[in-house]
Amino acid sequence: MKLTQIPIAELATYVGVLTPEQAQSLQGQTFQTDSYFNPIQDINDVWVLSAEEIAYCSNPAFLWVKELEMTKYEPKPAPPLFGGEA
Repeated sequence: MKLTQIPIAELATYVGVLTPEQAQSLQGQTFQTDSYFNPIQDINDVWVLSAEEIAYCSNPAFLWVKELEMTKYEPKPAPPLFGGEA
């Protein structure tokens, strides 16, 4: 699925799939003035980029992100608060 196929109401639940090399190339780079890419890993340790970062990218050097394959985001579980179970 591509970004343009995702309904606006569901946009926040999707991410673009990156290779490790693509994720590394985006670190520290801007997708628009004063807004930086933040690739993260999902529950399966796959590098992903938020649909918002992709949709709002206006940096000519990184417009290729608009062609990324999109998938539903599956976050990693949050670490336990205060270091463990009660």
